Amino acid sequence: MSRLPFLFISTGIVGFVMYHAFSLLSLTGWLGDELRGPEGWFHAHLFVLGWATMLAMGAVYQLIHVILQTNIYSTTLGYSHYVLFTIGAVGMFVGFIRADVIWIAGSATLALSGILLFGLNMAITLFQASQWNPVTISAACACLYLVLTGVSGMLMGLNFAVGDWNDLHERLFGAHIWMGTLGWFGMLITGFSYKMLPMFYLSHNFSIRLQKIVLLLWNAAVITGVFAFLTGIKGVLLWLALLFLTAALICYVYHLEQIQEKRHKNNPGPGIRWTVYVSRALAVYAMALLIYSAQGLELLLDSRVVLLSGWVYLGGWVSLTILGYASKIVPFLWWTYKYGKLAGRPGTPLMASMLSEQRIHWGILAMVAASLLLVSGILINLAEVMMVGGTLLSMISIVYIANIAFVFRR
Repeated sequence: MSRLPFLFISTGIVGFVMYHAFSLLSLTGWLGDELRGPEGWFHAHLFVLGWATMLAMGAVYQLIHVILQTNIYSTTLGYSHYVLFTIGAVGMFVGFIRADVIWIAGSATLALSGILLFGLNMAITLFQASQWNPVTISAACACLYLVLTGVSGMLMGLNFAVGDWNDLHERLFGAHIWMGTLGWFGMLITGFSYKMLPMFYLSHNFSIRLQKIVLLLWNAAVITGVFAFLTGIKGVLLWLALLFLTAALICYVYHLEQIQEKRHKNNPGPGIRWTVYVSRALAVYAMALLIYSAQGLELLLDSRVVLLSGWVYLGGWVSLTILGYASKIVPFLWWTYKYGKLAGRPGTPLMASMLSEQRIHWGILAMVAASLLLVSGILINLAEVMMVGGTLLSMISIVYIANIAFVFRR
């Protein structure tokens, strides 16, 4: 087994700890400040690039073998991608702390180069396999949106240097966030879930019709939102994008129920069950936001609504889904790497003994409770509640990821 996934996953774990450590140092005060400044950019990119994208890339390099039953096109490209992306991301974090535009631009170039290598590696792998279904198409779309997110970020960086596209800069900023959050993470999570959930539930003979509908609706939401930001026609188009996204989430959650109905295993593990719960919660939030914003389309761009929605989506659904899947992926990878050839021999530990399911359940439950407290603080605009919720969340999150990291000591 290639060590490439381990590099990304272990680095992602380090990034996760760093994000929450810095959040503790600031008592999550940065959430209540203007996010479009050095401190906000630092925390946002540390979250998105330093741990979520890093760990997701490691999962892609491992799971693409499961999906396609073939290896990634080039591990050499993968290692080059890791080096460029990691150095570039770390350089960007330093640049944000120093508020040094030149440093940010140079580091962003390295990070984008790594992303382009990742996109190339994935594209060649997928085209060579020629297995086109909702899972592989979702993965391809996710990688495309990641590349476009990197390109739009680079264009914004160039604008900082030349300062000639002020109006375009604002439009690129919106498109950059939309493609990175809904495009990259959304398409990756939904697509891989179509493979992961049936595998952990041992589900068979379920219809994949809704997978195709979710794929179309989610892409429609991404493309409509990007078009809204780039053209400056935000009101109606953004609400339409939210409508597409809400419909996609409803279909997605219903399809997860279909998968569970065909299961042959009642307990896939607490991490997997929680990924289903948080998907349901996101669908409910999207429906509530759709109804609320129908009263006035300008409500979608209210700073408090944007902050609340961003945290529910990224800090809630994306984060908890990745952490839930990590509770199964990391022990599986390490057990296969260390004991795969010894399976069945006396003294070989069982995969189930690598990580305590009880700790995973209570860990995610505690993170959900802290997240709800943080979200409540954002909703009522009370900094003290946000501080307490965010501080608890960071402390619990570090303990949770430490439990997963200890698997590597087995």
